[in-house]
Amino acid sequence: MAVPVIDFSKINGDEREKTLSEIARACEEWGFFQLVNHGIPLELLDKVKTLSSECYKTEREEAFKTSTPVKLLNELLQKNSTEKLENVDWEDNFTLLGHNQNEWSCNTSNFKETMVEYRGEVRKLASKMMEVMDENLGLPKGYIKKAFNEGMEDGEETAFFGTKVSHYPPCPHPELVNGLRAHTDAGGVVLLFQDDEYDGLQVLKDGEWIDVQPLPNAIVINTGDQIEVLSNGRYKSAWHRVLARENGNRRSIASFYNPSYKAAIGPPEMKTSAEEKSEKKYPKYVFGDYMDVYANQKFMPKEPRFLAVKTL
Repeated sequence: MAVPVIDFSKINGDEREKTLSEIARACEEWGFFQLVNHGIPLELLDKVKTLSSECYKTEREEAFKTSTPVKLLNELLQKNSTEKLENVDWEDNFTLLGHNQNEWSCNTSNFKETMVEYRGEVRKLASKMMEVMDENLGLPKGYIKKAFNEGMEDGEETAFFGTKVSHYPPCPHPELVNGLRAHTDAGGVVLLFQDDEYDGLQVLKDGEWIDVQPLPNAIVINTGDQIEVLSNGRYKSAWHRVLARENGNRRSIASFYNPSYKAAIGPPEMKTSAEEKSEKKYPKYVFGDYMDVYANQKFMPKEPRFLAVKTL
C-alpha cells in the first residue's frame, strides 16, 4: 500500500476527468497524496533544497545540540531509562510568515529571496488545489478560498499562509523519542516539499502507519481539519507523524494555506438527490476559536475539538 502519486500536469488535458477522480479518491481515502509535474520550476526547488540545508548547517545545527529534546534525551539515558519521551519532538524548525523578510530567522545568502519566490509558487498551487476540491465536491469555483479569506477586499487575501522549515537531525536513540508526534493539521491545505533521500514521514491509513515515500521534486498535499468540515466529512484530515532516525538529517518544508482567524467555517449548504438539505455533521464556528481549542489538544483525538469549540 502506497500513498497515491498524481501527475498534476494532466489536469488541463485529455485526462482531466481521470485526474480529478484520482484527486477526489485520494482526498476521500487518504487525506494525503503526492503531486508530480505540479508546475513549480525544478531549478527553484533545487535552490530551496540547497539553501535550506545550508541554513541549518551554518546557523542552526550547533544550537540544536543544546536544545530541549537533546537535553531531555541525555537525562533519560543517564537514568538508564527506556521510557519514551512522549511530550517533545526531535525537530528543529522556524516559520516564515508574511512579507517581512527581516523577521525571518535565517541569514543565509539568497535564502530569503528564494523563499519569497518559492512561497509565491506554492501559494498559486494551493489556489489551484482548492479549485479542484471545489469542483470535486460540487461547490462553486472559489468557494473554499472565499471561505478562508473572510473580509477580503480588493483582492487582498486575509487567509493565513505560513511556511515551516524543519530539519530532523540524526538521533542516537530514535526508539526513545518522536521526530514529530502524531497529529492532524488544524487548517486548510498543506503543501509539503520533503526530503528526497531520507524517509520518516508516515500517514495513518486503515489503522496502519504507511511511509510517505521520498519522491524527488514532488509536493505532498494533505488536507487539514477545516477541509474536513467544509466537505462535511467527505474528505478527512489525516493523522500523520515523523519518526526519528539514527541516520540522515531529513529536511521538511511545509506551507499552510489556512483560514483567517476571523473566518466562519462550517459545512456548506448541500442538497441531496431528493432536494432536501443534507445533514450537517460539523458545527459552524470562527476559525480563531477552533485554534484556541487545537492549541491544547493538537496531539489528542480530533473529534472532541469540534464539540469543544464555541459555535455560531
